[in-house]
Amino acid sequence: MRRAGRIVADVLAAVEEELKPGVTTATLDTVAESYIRKAGARPSFKGYRGFPASICVSIDSEVVHGIPGKRVIQEGQVVSIDAGAIWKGYHGDGARTFFVGTPPADVAGLISTTRLALMAGVAAAVPGAHIEDVSGAVEDVAVEGGCGIVRPYVGHGIGTRMHEELQIPNYRTGSRGIEIQPGICMAIEPMLTLGKADVETLADGWTVVTTDHSLAAHFEHTIAVTEKGPEILTTV
Repeated sequence: MRRAGRIVADVLAAVEEELKPGVTTATLDTVAESYIRKAGARPSFKGYRGFPASICVSIDSEVVHGIPGKRVIQEGQVVSIDAGAIWKGYHGDGARTFFVGTPPADVAGLISTTRLALMAGVAAAVPGAHIEDVSGAVEDVAVEGGCGIVRPYVGHGIGTRMHEELQIPNYRTGSRGIEIQPGICMAIEPMLTLGKADVETLADGWTVVTTDHSLAAHFEHTIAVTEKGPEILTTV
């Protein structure tokens, strides 16, 4: 899991290096897949339920699952990259949101709040806590930042499968959920918006967008819960 997570972190860093005006989203996908395979791993996403690419590239009002293709990255865009890798049967999954150029204050706030919400959720994933503690920590940061919380898509358990049964909502559900114990691995992934939180899926069957066309951000880490607390696996 550590190795799979490190590969994902390095892929996100490699894609960030290429993320500039004029590059196509297909080029970003090629860079990511090449890195993953050279590392001796396989892309988690490619072929998963028919998804055609190795990473998701979601732009502006696209929340998640954007399909790489001919689109050209432009100055002033919000770009979310989601990547996954399989190393010897184990998965790593991570996402980051970038701004191409210098972001306006409200957009910088959205990106910062989403990242901070992720880190609050990670910090809450300690032995003896419950899933609701993680969800509540994410929600509190999002609400304080004035952001909408996308509800249909949540964090998940991860291990020998990319999506395992455990679900980690980014909001309180009123149920404490399971007690967090050492050995549990999970992907925590807040998805926040600058407007309303309602979303819909486009005709391609994958790309999820905000219905009010407001900008969205997405951050994700794969973590392992140890006796000493959460360990982030998708970091360098």
